Amino acid sequence: MITSLSNPTIKQIRKLRERKERQQSGLFFVEGLRIVGEALDSNWHIELLIYSPTLLNSLFGQQLIEKFQTSGGRVLPVSEEVFISLSSKDGPQGIAAVIHQKWTELEDIVPQDEEIWVALDSVADPGNLGTILRSNDAAGARGVILLDQCTDPYDPISIRASMGAVFNQVLIRASFQQFANWKKIHSIPVIGTSDKAKIDYHFFDYPIRMVLLMGSERHGLQEKHFAICDEMVAIPMLGKSDSLNLAVATALCVYEIYNKRRENRLRQEGNSIS
Repeated sequence: MITSLSNPTIKQIRKLRERKERQQSGLFFVEGLRIVGEALDSNWHIELLIYSPTLLNSLFGQQLIEKFQTSGGRVLPVSEEVFISLSSKDGPQGIAAVIHQKWTELEDIVPQDEEIWVALDSVADPGNLGTILRSNDAAGARGVILLDQCTDPYDPISIRASMGAVFNQVLIRASFQQFANWKKIHSIPVIGTSDKAKIDYHFFDYPIRMVLLMGSERHGLQEKHFAICDEMVAIPMLGKSDSLNLAVATALCVYEIYNKRRENRLRQEGNSIS
């Protein structure tokens, strides 16, 4: 059992709070029963499972440790003090993992019918990104294309906000130019959002293959984004606020797309029965 706060392995794990270290190592840190369980169930490459025997009181957590260890995984017991030094939770559950990041190249993606992809330009808030991943997963979206200077989906704040959805979403990094070229190659419609758009997002007939393009929290979509959008839609607002939170706006749009497709399927099923 590791009891020293200055142990080299512990210091290296603690460094994963920094984006630079995550980028260089290709690793990230998660903690908590649910999210560690999600990582194991999703068959992600787990480098190391960390636990504190005095903090881990859950039978489920103990079974996770045993199952991982039996499969040949590396397990690291640490003292309560050491685990708390790694944790960002007020009440740590005594289980955490160091996991290999998973990225997909945009050029390897061939858009399919009925898929929903979300492209995000320069999203800055990791909490927003994590919430978008969670909403995407719930609405059946395939994944997220992060354009240019987006925040890190493997940031601890993003991981917590995603509630494990990060393990069920395809994550892609690309420049705007790469995205524009990919759109052209596959002839995939891009639908953008803007408060100046003339079409209400609820009344739009969304294409069977498409990418929803959302702008940054501060600036929204810019002129270069408008140029590659096949159509723009607006979310109506009645109050004095002139904008919605990015994660909220994205959730509204992906669920609207999901609901439209669900209605179409139910209508087709009804017609085939009759």
